[in-house]
Amino acid sequence: MHWPFSSWDNLRVKTASPSELFRKLPSVDDLMRAAELSALAASYGHESVVEAVRPVLARLRQEIASGLLDEKALDLALSGLPAAIENELRQALRYSLRPVINATGVILHTNLGRAPLGNAAIEHIRETAASYSNLEFDLGAGERGKRDAHVDRLFRKLLDDEWQGASHTNSAGLRPVEKLRAGSGGTAEAAVSTRAAVATIAVNNNAAAVLLALNTLAEGGEVIVSRGELVEIGGSFRIPDVMTKSGAILREVGTTNRTRTSDFERAITERTRLLLRVHRSNFEITGFTEQPSTAELVALARKRGIPLIEDLGSGALFDLRSVGISCEPGVLDSLRSGVDIVTYSGDKLLGGPQAGLISGSAELVRRMRSNSLFRALRVDKLIYAALEATLLAYVRRDHNAIPTLRMMRLTKNEIGERAEALSARIATEKLKAEVVDGESLLGGGAAPSSVLPTRLLALTCDGLSANELAAQLRTADPPIIARVEEGRVLLDLRTVFPEQDIALAAALARIVR
Repeated sequence: MHWPFSSWDNLRVKTASPSELFRKLPSVDDLMRAAELSALAASYGHESVVEAVRPVLARLRQEIASGLLDEKALDLALSGLPAAIENELRQALRYSLRPVINATGVILHTNLGRAPLGNAAIEHIRETAASYSNLEFDLGAGERGKRDAHVDRLFRKLLDDEWQGASHTNSAGLRPVEKLRAGSGGTAEAAVSTRAAVATIAVNNNAAAVLLALNTLAEGGEVIVSRGELVEIGGSFRIPDVMTKSGAILREVGTTNRTRTSDFERAITERTRLLLRVHRSNFEITGFTEQPSTAELVALARKRGIPLIEDLGSGALFDLRSVGISCEPGVLDSLRSGVDIVTYSGDKLLGGPQAGLISGSAELVRRMRSNSLFRALRVDKLIYAALEATLLAYVRRDHNAIPTLRMMRLTKNEIGERAEALSARIATEKLKAEVVDGESLLGGGAAPSSVLPTRLLALTCDGLSANELAAQLRTADPPIIARVEEGRVLLDLRTVFPEQDIALAAALARIVR
């Protein structure tokens, strides 16, 4: 914007004493009467401009008091007041929540918003937000419907063994859970069919899912959990605290490193309502350890007629073994083993929006849905829109449409080719760029010991330390978040969208200049 400065001449007084420098500063009222700020007020509102003027004048007063401004420097600053006020105004009115370029290689970076959404999810959110929708309206019957119907139908398909095309029968003609139950000393009832008997509801995050499940099924009763699974994850989410809030009573068994099935069995009393298994999502216990298998806990739960809940946390619907990760259990794995209820996140390995998902026994899920707490924790139409679009990509088996899965599936060579191309584009005499081997992380508490091989762009810049270079990258638009290791800035293009390479190169060029 062009700023004529003629209207500021009456604000300049040719004096040099320190006390008189303060008198050269215009008042807020004087500034607001100037034509330049009148134009800003017409665009942004009078009060917003006033709020931008005050900090600019306050900085000038502080610099005068500190002896940083003489008469000449103050005159220069006064001539630039309109531009300074406009910049302050733009900063004050810009969004605080901003997109960034994630060059860390951590796919599910909790601090950076975890899973980015696919294009179909973003478009479905847009069309749902911009209009009325059938969120709770049954179009066929012409009456009130249930909001969770929009995703439950898709979960039923995705958690259906027959749809998955998997064969899970053994030589005896039994599914694994049927065999387990028949030989567990309990009833030999057929395993619950994931197609017919599994239901799913959504709440606002996985902590809420655990809270709702415990409150519904164990309020006033005991829940047995291994001491080695009393986890705390980011944001001070602690299993004991959530259990207390739910109204359930924690019954710890075993030790931190060793817990046996017999520990669970000895702890069962007439007050026991649930057995709880918690996935150690962000740490591992190694060495002299022991932990009951899922099959053993399922057998005990069936024998004693007590539901078994598993808090998976990340909740993969994607076979992680296809990308070389074998230690992270999936939702289907747990349900096929006979776990009654599984809780997991929507914005981790699922690759969707933030949500807490509860899948399992239709009867137990129905009870949770009838709990008044469910209404307090339910999600809105935008989350359902994003979830529905994400799940449809799974149904179509279009895994590359889900950014999280696409990033996991990238090969080391594919990332290396992009890194080499970017290195050739940005390297100068001042900025040194080298492509080196490295590792990407899943993040989000998923498979903490598993890594994906990658190629990293290692940067050093003359005149800037690695921390200073990383700090300057964070001031770019959009900000670029990188790793700093061994005196170098490391960029992992696994988590950088290909279309962001141009912005990354431009930001580095500006820093070098």
